[in-house]
Amino acid sequence: MDVIVLSRIQFLLTTVFHYFFVPITIGLSIIVAIFQTVGYVKKDEAYTKLSIFFGKLFIVNFAVGVVTGIIQEFQFGMNWAGYSRFVGDIFGAPLAIEALAAFFLESTFIGVWLLGRNKLSPKVHNLSIWLVALGSTLSAYWILVANSFMQHPTGYSLNGGRAEMTDFAAVIFNQHALLQFAHVVVTALLTAAFFVMGISAYRLLRKKNADIFAKSFKFSVIVGLIFVIASAFTGDLQGKFLVKEQPMKIAAAEALWDTAQPAPFAVIAGIDEANQKNTFEIAIPNLLSFLSYNNFTGEVKGIKDLQNEMSAELGDGNYIPPVAATFWSFRLMIGFAGLMLVLCILALAKWKNNRFTDSKFLLGASLAAISFPYIANTSGWMMAELGRQPFIVYKLLTLDNAVSTTVAPGWVIFSSVGFVLIFVIAAVADVVLIKRIAKEEIKEEARK
Repeated sequence: MDVIVLSRIQFLLTTVFHYFFVPITIGLSIIVAIFQTVGYVKKDEAYTKLSIFFGKLFIVNFAVGVVTGIIQEFQFGMNWAGYSRFVGDIFGAPLAIEALAAFFLESTFIGVWLLGRNKLSPKVHNLSIWLVALGSTLSAYWILVANSFMQHPTGYSLNGGRAEMTDFAAVIFNQHALLQFAHVVVTALLTAAFFVMGISAYRLLRKKNADIFAKSFKFSVIVGLIFVIASAFTGDLQGKFLVKEQPMKIAAAEALWDTAQPAPFAVIAGIDEANQKNTFEIAIPNLLSFLSYNNFTGEVKGIKDLQNEMSAELGDGNYIPPVAATFWSFRLMIGFAGLMLVLCILALAKWKNNRFTDSKFLLGASLAAISFPYIANTSGWMMAELGRQPFIVYKLLTLDNAVSTTVAPGWVIFSSVGFVLIFVIAAVADVVLIKRIAKEEIKEEARK
C-alpha cells in the first residue's frame, strides 16, 4: 500500500478511537453536574451519591480521551504535512483558544471539583462541576470550528498555496460549525444518557443500591428520549445545509446517481460504483425531496450531474466519494438512532406500568444499548468525512496534496502499530476501571 492509503488508515484509527471519548466526556460532565445540583438544591442524598458515582466514570473517560487526543495530533504532524502547511494559519487561532481557554478551564476545575468536596462551600463546589461541563462543551466548539473549515471554508484567502485567515468572525461563526456544534452537543447528551441508563440497568440487574439507580435509570430514559428526537432535528438541519453547500455528499449518502424531481429516499440499495448504478433499491417516493427542502417535489441533483459540474468548475478529476461506504454509514447512524428511540419508548411503557425495574429484558437491552450511540456517532462521523472526498479541505485541497511525501510507508506502518498498542492498553484500562467502578458498592458519605 502507498503512503496515502496507510495514512488514511492511521487517521481513521486515531480519530475513531479518540471520538469514542469526546461525546461521553461532554455529555457525562453535564449529567454529573445536574445530579450534583439536584442533590444540592433538593438536599437529596441519592442524587449526590449518583454525582460521585458517575463522576468517577467521567474522570476515567476524560483521562483516556486526553491520551487519545494527543496521539491524534501526533499523526497530523507526521503524516499530513501538506495539510498542516495549508491550514496552519486558519487552525492556529481556534486550536490555541481551545487549549488555553476551554481545555484549561475544564482541566483546572476538574481538580477543584475532585479535591474540593468537603473543603469548599457547597455552592462553590457545585459551581466547579458546571465550569468543567462548560469547558468540555466550549472545547468541542473550537475543535468543530477547525473541522468546519475543512467542510465549508470561510474567512480566508489563498496566498502562495496556503489558506490565510482574513476574517476571524467568519471562521468562528461558520454556519457549518454552528449546526455541527448543536448536533454534537445533542448527541453527546444522548451518548451519556445511554451510558447512565446502561450502568444503572447493570446495577438494577445485580440489585445493588436499586433505590438509587432506579432514579438514574428514569432520568436517563427521559434525557435519552429528548435527545434522540433532538438529534434527528439537528441532523435534519445539517442535511438541508449540505444540500446547498455539499450536494455531492448528500447524493452519495443516498446513492442517487441521476438527478431526480421529486427524489425518493432509498432505504436500502445494491450499489454498483463501477457502473454508476444501483442494482436494486427499496425507496420511499418523494421523501428525499421533503428532507432536502421541506416539500415533496424539490429537485435533488445526482452524482453524475454533480461530477460534470465539479469538473467544469475545478478541472478534470474524479470528485465522486466512496458511495457505498457513505450510503451505509448514513443508514447505520439512522438505524441505531431508531433503535435508541424504540428502547426509550419501551422503557416509558414499562415505567407507566411501574414494572421497568423488574424487566430483565429491558434492563439487559439497556445494558447492551450502551454501544448504540457509539456506533451511531462513528457512522455519522464517517459519513461526514467520507462524503467530501477526494477533498480534505472542500474544493481547496485534495488528499494526495495533503499527505507527507517524505514519510516512507514503513514508518507509517511502524507508527500505526505503536498507536494501536497504546489504544489497546488504553481501552483495556478504560474497560477494567469502568467495570470495577460499576460494581462498587456506594458507601461514600456524601456532603451533608
